[in-house]
Amino acid sequence: MPSLTGLRFIAALLVFAFHATWRSNYITGSAGEVLGKVFANAGSYGVTFFFVLSGFVLTWSARPNDTAPRVWRRRFVKIFPNHLVTFAMAAALMLITAQHFVHLDTFAGLFLVQAWVPDMTVPTAMNPVSWSLSCELFFYLCFPALLWALNRVPVRALWALAGSLAALTVLAPVAAQHLIGGVPLPPIADGSLSFEQIWFVYFFPPVRALEFVLGMVTARLMCEGVWPRLALLPALLIAVGGYAINSNVPYLYGTGGMAAVWLTPLVAAAADTDRHGTKSPFRGKTLVRLGELSFAFYMVHGLVITYAHTWFVASGQPSAGARGGILLAAFTVSLLLAHLLFTLVESPAVRRFSTARLRRPGLTPVIPDPQKALEVKE
Repeated sequence: MPSLTGLRFIAALLVFAFHATWRSNYITGSAGEVLGKVFANAGSYGVTFFFVLSGFVLTWSARPNDTAPRVWRRRFVKIFPNHLVTFAMAAALMLITAQHFVHLDTFAGLFLVQAWVPDMTVPTAMNPVSWSLSCELFFYLCFPALLWALNRVPVRALWALAGSLAALTVLAPVAAQHLIGGVPLPPIADGSLSFEQIWFVYFFPPVRALEFVLGMVTARLMCEGVWPRLALLPALLIAVGGYAINSNVPYLYGTGGMAAVWLTPLVAAAADTDRHGTKSPFRGKTLVRLGELSFAFYMVHGLVITYAHTWFVASGQPSAGARGGILLAAFTVSLLLAHLLFTLVESPAVRRFSTARLRRPGLTPVIPDPQKALEVKE
């Protein structure tokens, strides 16, 4: 699905834009304030896209007679090599800058359980972006059981299930506000929210799993031929409009999984575009290649942005033009490191440890074949 691969890089770029305009102050003045507001929800929007996409792609490409250990092995060799390398990078950078290591933070980050800990310093310790891998690891562990259960849901009940999942992403912030306490954090939103409330909506893996499962249900709907065909342009407009809505709702709603409501149609439309071979601006060779690098880019960019700012911006008073140049250099270095990480670590690990015989052509998915289902419906 090349269009989905191309979209992956755009999602990673949204996360980069958020980190480049939040706290780091690469761009100052009125322009910095405007960009800070524009990209305030870009990071959470990009992460939600990845969560929905993971559920969709894993379900769409499910293989017959597959086993849970095989699924887990393929997913683990996809995420852990990059994680371990970037974890070591983070540790080295912390040593260079004489930062203090906290045992809980370090070990939680190493074993990807940091998103389970409702402590302000733990989820984003070491390589901060790896908290999302903590959620993904939980999704992958649950996926075989979730797929087994999903395949036993009657087709007529799938839409009700999708609607319930979408509703729960909206209700999660309500539950956080009324059922979870904690000490308010003045720097966040209007100062009335505690970290525990934010953690429940943004970091807690079972809550974020709603987006993953919504992606799974969407794939099943498409495979059954009952998902309405939506052109890529309207789906893109829904995603852009949804971003505008998320940027103007209360903090917990904008930063959590409600974005899945707006992004799911885009995932489905891009997949449908590739299935039918219709035109797609996300299928270009360059964008698809960048999409292949997106996971590695995601894993390195936060470290590059943070330490480039520490060494070249915060330590002096560079001009506005110099700040822009440093930011451009940080983006370029992130891409270069992503290429090296993908070429030397991620790709070889996947080739070496994925089971070759499961990649043979001619295997049909666990759920009905999408094209056959479409032909039956027509």
